[in-house]
Amino acid sequence: MQKNGLINLLALLAVGLAGFAVARYTNSLAGEVSVLFLGLGILVAAVSWFQMRLEENERLEKLEFDELAKSRGGSALFAAKDAESFPAQRSRDQFERFFVPIFTVLLCLIEAGGAYLLWRWMSKPATEVPLKEPLKALAMYSVFLIVLFILGKFSATFARLENHRFLRAGASYVLFNAFLCLAVVIGLGADYGGYPKVDLYIAQIFCGLSALLAVETLIGLTLEMYRPRVKGKVNRPLYDSRLVGLLGQPEGLITTAAQALDYQFGFQVSETWFYRLFFEKALKWLVLGQAVVLVLSTCFVVIDAGEQALLERCGKPVEGRTPLEPGFHAKLPWPIDKVYRFRTEQIQSFEVGVRPGVEKEPESVVLWTVTHTGKEQEDNFLVANREPASAASGLEAEKSKRTPPVSLLTGSIPVEFQITNLVAWVYNNEDAPSLLQDIATREVVRRFVSADMAEIMSHGRLEAGLELARRIQSAADEHHLGARIVSVGLQDMHPPVKVAPNYEQVVAAIHKKQAMILAAQAYDIRTNALAQADATNIVNHASANRTAREVGALAKAGLFTNQIPAFTAAPSVYVQRAYLDTFTRATANARKYLWLTTNTHDVLTFDLQDSIAKDLLSVNVPAPKK
Repeated sequence: MQKNGLINLLALLAVGLAGFAVARYTNSLAGEVSVLFLGLGILVAAVSWFQMRLEENERLEKLEFDELAKSRGGSALFAAKDAESFPAQRSRDQFERFFVPIFTVLLCLIEAGGAYLLWRWMSKPATEVPLKEPLKALAMYSVFLIVLFILGKFSATFARLENHRFLRAGASYVLFNAFLCLAVVIGLGADYGGYPKVDLYIAQIFCGLSALLAVETLIGLTLEMYRPRVKGKVNRPLYDSRLVGLLGQPEGLITTAAQALDYQFGFQVSETWFYRLFFEKALKWLVLGQAVVLVLSTCFVVIDAGEQALLERCGKPVEGRTPLEPGFHAKLPWPIDKVYRFRTEQIQSFEVGVRPGVEKEPESVVLWTVTHTGKEQEDNFLVANREPASAASGLEAEKSKRTPPVSLLTGSIPVEFQITNLVAWVYNNEDAPSLLQDIATREVVRRFVSADMAEIMSHGRLEAGLELARRIQSAADEHHLGARIVSVGLQDMHPPVKVAPNYEQVVAAIHKKQAMILAAQAYDIRTNALAQADATNIVNHASANRTAREVGALAKAGLFTNQIPAFTAAPSVYVQRAYLDTFTRATANARKYLWLTTNTHDVLTFDLQDSIAKDLLSVNVPAPKK
């Protein structure tokens, strides 16, 4: 058993080193990823082989102890069976209690970390390189497949018959890696046949298997923490993967199904004549029939409305049947014939000026200080300015730093297009969508460097969009893209987010300047109107005063002229009357006292001080009610 375990370890080590060298030389992604599983198999085989040695040492120790106990006649020294009398057993117990769980945790980390790192490595564009000499690599991996399969089959059968649980773990990994080598051979053969993507797909499947192994190992560790410990019960090694055993020995699935049926029905269903004579013998034919039906189902294809498809046979277009119109079509089975569908009647679009980023929630009001497209990455375009921001002349122009007549502009420019010639769209260029986007970006850059920023952000958008559509269509026709440019829109054009506050300050200053100009004009209008009104009032008052004085002077002159005849006729009467008139006017508001007395010597005293207010004497007293 130890010899078989050591042979498995050495075989995995040799195949791992040779496989890594071959995979690196031929640039096989599947071969390089399969080295991860070879490394896992080496670790598991090494630990299982070491544990087999510990178990064998424990067995020999017990045999030696029993022989000594028989020869000594059961003395007290050999009757004691404490831990100090069995160092090999104590070593195995400590190994299984401490080292095996730690090793299993390390195994889980390697599986999960390997899946993550290899997936990221394969996602880089520089990783996909053409294979070099795939036939030599195919031959080498075929040898690896045969060697690992023979050794793994022998070890797995020996472990099952002799019930060696430690040998089973390494044997499962040997068989599992044999099937992985078969998958690598399939990928290399597909690349040689003109399907280079198969190698990448197999490598991605290997990464998924590594992630599944990590999940299984983690679940096994979790269950091990809560598993009840029964003394004397032999448990499966913690690092022995059931998934690896199932994939390496798929016939065990039938045995497991038979055991499940026996358990469910309560009797040995797997021992009945129906199961042995029909199910076990007819299973392969059932599986083969299903495979045939699956292959035949790929001989028919339905093209939906609004779509067209390209039919390729062994990687080359089929003459007379390209493109396929909407409807039902027959073809050779996959992978001989492949169909690629395209929506030719649909208006497709892409955006120039934005790059994929983290999506954001759309906002109802979008300011210059935030991105307008809901994405974090926006490109800046160089736009000309007709009026430079600063000017200098003479010697000052040479000494001072003048602001260049350019600005930066950001915005999303959606380009809508439709595929009009599917054959030209697919076969004339390697990557037509990327080429069309590059053409659109180039034309946008050319248009912006010759335009004025104020026009692009205001009234010149429609004209610029039409001009860009014409230029992009002309460049696409030169490359025979087979696409029609429907429209080009200049959406949410704005300054870069970082400098948007400075633009807002400029706009605010312009608005403030215009507001001050309007306020000055209003003050000018109001002041001039008031001045004219005041001047008119002064002129009118002066004219009225002049007229009043002239009329008053004429009236006085006429009165004086009329007074002379009256004075001449009766001078004394005129004087007396004039005096009385003057006295009447002078005493009109004075209080008057009449003293009518004669021939008396009484002394009269007058108190001319007002003791009662005049308003009290003039109070209106209401009449008494009747």
